[in-house]
Amino acid sequence: MFDANYKFTCVDRFLEYVKIDTKSDEESTTFPSDLKQLELSKILVKELKQIGIEDAALDEHGYVMATLPSNSEKEVPVIAFIAHVDTSPAVTGTNVNPIIHKNYQGGDIVLPNDNSKIIKFDENPPLKDMMGFDIITTDGTTLLGADDKAGIAEIMDALNYLITHPDVKHGTVKICFTPDEEVGRGTEKFDVKKLGAKYAYTIDGSTRGEVETETFSADGVEVVFTGQNVHPGYAKDKMVSAIKVASHFIDLLPKDRLSPETTEGREGFVHCTSMNGNESEMICKFIIRDFISDKLAEYETYLKQVVDKAVADYPGSSAKFKVTEQYRNMVYILNDHPHVEEFAVEALKRLDITPIQSAIRGGTDGSRLSYMGLPTPNLFAGGHNFHAYTEFVAAQDIEMATKMIVTLANIWEEKA
Repeated sequence: MFDANYKFTCVDRFLEYVKIDTKSDEESTTFPSDLKQLELSKILVKELKQIGIEDAALDEHGYVMATLPSNSEKEVPVIAFIAHVDTSPAVTGTNVNPIIHKNYQGGDIVLPNDNSKIIKFDENPPLKDMMGFDIITTDGTTLLGADDKAGIAEIMDALNYLITHPDVKHGTVKICFTPDEEVGRGTEKFDVKKLGAKYAYTIDGSTRGEVETETFSADGVEVVFTGQNVHPGYAKDKMVSAIKVASHFIDLLPKDRLSPETTEGREGFVHCTSMNGNESEMICKFIIRDFISDKLAEYETYLKQVVDKAVADYPGSSAKFKVTEQYRNMVYILNDHPHVEEFAVEALKRLDITPIQSAIRGGTDGSRLSYMGLPTPNLFAGGHNFHAYTEFVAAQDIEMATKMIVTLANIWEEKA
């Protein structure tokens, strides 16, 4: 199916995209959370137009949308491919210096500008399948940004391939590059009707072959502890420190279960992500996760009981408990549209890739989009160690994901 003379551009694109700092800001109230994300978005619009996508545009909210018209005589359902421009706020994305480790032959990869940053062979099982590959990392001082600039590069090159190879039949293909996925706001102003697709795929997964149709269900919890602050010189029998109440609350949580570091597979968790404040008031923020949506309420009831116990142990203190729904397991929607996953699996098999049908211990934009009327599983983009200095991706996996997108567009036309 693929032209042996075609020079894939996905790796070159990726190496340029990661140099643009697009880190989102979880403390911001603007949208996008940091306007520097738009620098890459504007470049993408320009590149889309250069390869022949005439309607490519950046809207007022920072979404890039574009259309590849159908070249088929069939009535093919409109599908979309989606990736996000922002990178995690956990690690700096300024002055990214991508390094290519050619013809990897095993062993640890020591990042050159910070020898304490090591991608250890024994701790990274995917490396065992990358012998002879070209591994892309940073120099050890920044995030790489394969999450999700690999996905963007793959979509861009797939479009270029389809445009330059009209013999590969496809229906109408929509493209969307979103801001702020990493801070949980990627779909906040997403206009499904404007996109105009019936089904979609996020290209935001990890290992080659991943087809993810199940995510955590998720809530956020905010606990605000209030104490009794008094001048410390005169605080005897008067002060009730909110810091101590909050610390006691955290200490009451179980040490051997219900936390990210003690759970795996299909186990859920209750996780404190931040504590801020002073003697008068402490704010503790939690994320609550499980694959079974009903379990979230069980965890939240338990957490509230622990809050009440902490307050009872410190007379004079009080607490407020607030739950915010975040997203729900997309499997409940995708089960009603099994062909969306089936076509993705078929695309992988045609490329001699063993499908890895797994559940994500996390969420994607596809979780919310599925509940917004756009069934959206997540497919591999090739990156590993997301949100860490030791992030890496193989050039060969970037190219293979590009082929997957092309093949998948062709399968939708074929099956129509």
